[in-house]
Amino acid sequence: MPYDHRKILAPALALLGCVTLAGCGATAGSAAPPTRHGQAAPPGSARPGDGAGATPAPSAAGGTLPLSGRTVVIDPGHNPGNFRHAREINQKVDIGTNRKECDTTGTSTNAGYTEAAFTLDVSHRLRDLLAAQGARVVLTHDADRPFGPCIDERARTGNAARADAVVSVHADGSATGNRGFHVILPARVSAGGADTTKIVGPSRTLGEGIARHFARSTGTAPANYLGAGTGLDVRDDLGGLNLSTVPKVFVECGNMRDPKDAALLTDAAWRQKAARGIADGIRTYLKG
Repeated sequence: MPYDHRKILAPALALLGCVTLAGCGATAGSAAPPTRHGQAAPPGSARPGDGAGATPAPSAAGGTLPLSGRTVVIDPGHNPGNFRHAREINQKVDIGTNRKECDTTGTSTNAGYTEAAFTLDVSHRLRDLLAAQGARVVLTHDADRPFGPCIDERARTGNAARADAVVSVHADGSATGNRGFHVILPARVSAGGADTTKIVGPSRTLGEGIARHFARSTGTAPANYLGAGTGLDVRDDLGGLNLSTVPKVFVECGNMRDPKDAALLTDAAWRQKAARGIADGIRTYLKG
């Protein structure tokens, strides 16, 4: 059977009744090492609920900036506080095809660098790059809440913003030796309250552009353990994708459980390259 690349939970979290990871996670009962644990938004960025009050994109000399008038929602995977709120994040929500945990803890490197810390750092870098190009940027959260948001709320944030593109930032928790990045695309789903029919095509175009630019910017290869070497994986079990009404993808930037990938993910200079690759992919999609 193909390897199930779901993330691995820390043993310490099992004492709190930890959950299976939804989105980039591991099956219940799997183990990971103990985990440990913003910055001000620049002009042109916004937080959830800012709506029409977001700062307008500045003008460039001789005209507007390339992403002026565009809205991008960035979804930093997980939340540093999730591990303290096992009961709340274990509550199941409707994802259209079934019910799934509100949110999850995420994975970590063997040395304890958490996915939640990684996703916030890359999301901040990505936000700054997009805002500098004139985009209105909304974060689904900025570690400004105790836990979550739940996966259905994350989807609603993108929908309410009428985003031109939504990117959920993650890192995987697969086996040692499994290396590389991959981009998760929404499957065609029409069940319950989910209908991805209109976003499957645009999301694939967005994901293909991100995969191409991510590889170019970071110098890393697509995952060697799924996606047949394309760096693209289609899934129908992620509420953040199923419930989206706007183009959306997940980016798994690398495997935190592989030492070689972990060395990249924990390097600030590499994280800037990762953010640049995602930003370039988004810009290519929006200007296409």
